Amino acid sequence: MLDLAQTPLRDINAALQAQARGGNRTRWEIANPRGSHALAVGLDAPIEVTIRGSTGYYCGGMNKQATVRIAGSAGPGVAENMMSGRVIVDGDASQYAGATGRGGLLVVNGNAASRCGISMKGIDIVVRGNIGHSSAFMAQKGNLVVLGDAGEGLGDSIYEARLFVRGTVSSLGADCTEKEMRPEHLALLDRLLKDAGMDDARPDQFRRYGSARTLYNFNIDNASAY
Repeated sequence: MLDLAQTPLRDINAALQAQARGGNRTRWEIANPRGSHALAVGLDAPIEVTIRGSTGYYCGGMNKQATVRIAGSAGPGVAENMMSGRVIVDGDASQYAGATGRGGLLVVNGNAASRCGISMKGIDIVVRGNIGHSSAFMAQKGNLVVLGDAGEGLGDSIYEARLFVRGTVSSLGADCTEKEMRPEHLALLDRLLKDAGMDDARPDQFRRYGSARTLYNFNIDNASAY
């Protein structure tokens, strides 16, 4: 158990990051985070980190391989620029959760605030509650799943990310449109819900949203590059 009431944040992050250089401790617990910023960032090893409380800005940012669980709520930018692994927030997430994420899975068991998934580039994000306005703005690739409602301007200027919403959408942003839910999307959604531990929701309860492809030059032969 690492205790932020006794050990400086820099030392805790250094101990976690050192596991990328051949450490042999796979499970970690951090007590008394007290809203600390940039906690458990830059990890690059298949370790499990449980944070017993709420965190500040950018917790779990730039994550690779690790599983980071926040037993509380998270401040702005949780899992920002995540590459792989998973970050799980038991409470709520503040604005721009999962921003620019390139891979891995972000799970928010509460609500997420505005700009959730902004400029996402391959990350999967599953939110049990609601998300705020301008979520998935300029989202390029990946999947955003929302079991609750979505705020105004969902998917504004979206590229090729997929958005799945079970509840209501206040409004769609520029070039975002509702799309057909085909069998492959139901299968994808089923997998994502199971991975996130939310398989009490059914894929057929969701609607799919994505790009109308009118704001950029799109060639279907190059779809895998987007």
